[in-house]
Amino acid sequence: MSSSRKHHLKSLMLSIAKGLLEEEVREREEERKRYMAENCPPLSMPRSMQELQELCREIHHKIDVLDEERYDLEMKVNKSNKEIEDMNIKVQDLKGKFKKPVLRKVRMSADAMLKALLGSKHTVNMDLRANLKQVKKEVKEEDKDLRDVGDWRKNIEDKSGMDGRKKMFEAEA
Repeated sequence: MSSSRKHHLKSLMLSIAKGLLEEEVREREEERKRYMAENCPPLSMPRSMQELQELCREIHHKIDVLDEERYDLEMKVNKSNKEIEDMNIKVQDLKGKFKKPVLRKVRMSADAMLKALLGSKHTVNMDLRANLKQVKKEVKEEDKDLRDVGDWRKNIEDKSGMDGRKKMFEAEA
């Protein structure tokens, strides 16, 4: 197909699409006008206070009816969305592939986390150091001897040869 033919077909398709879009817009506008004429009759301004109060009552009644309809529709939409989610989960389970949800990082202290879990009535203090026992460090005599060794050359000379080894074994026994 030649480029001029392609260009001609493309322009034809665009002109048809433009006509369809204009027709859709016109139909929407007619539908809107018909709905407004049906549900919102032209307002006649009342001349007395009693007529004005009656008009206000009617408007409040219409608002209440519309709020009920809106609430019902919202509940239907929410119910449908939940059903769609459940169906998607079932489909994923049947496929055998589980898509891990992305977890958000939460920076929260242990106190704040326990408070959130247990509620504000329970106050839990996570000062773990306060619960620890105090332990005194015992210094062993062997450690003192090792620290008090002094010059390492003397120590090696004392233990050198058979006499030094004999002294080591006698000291252990």
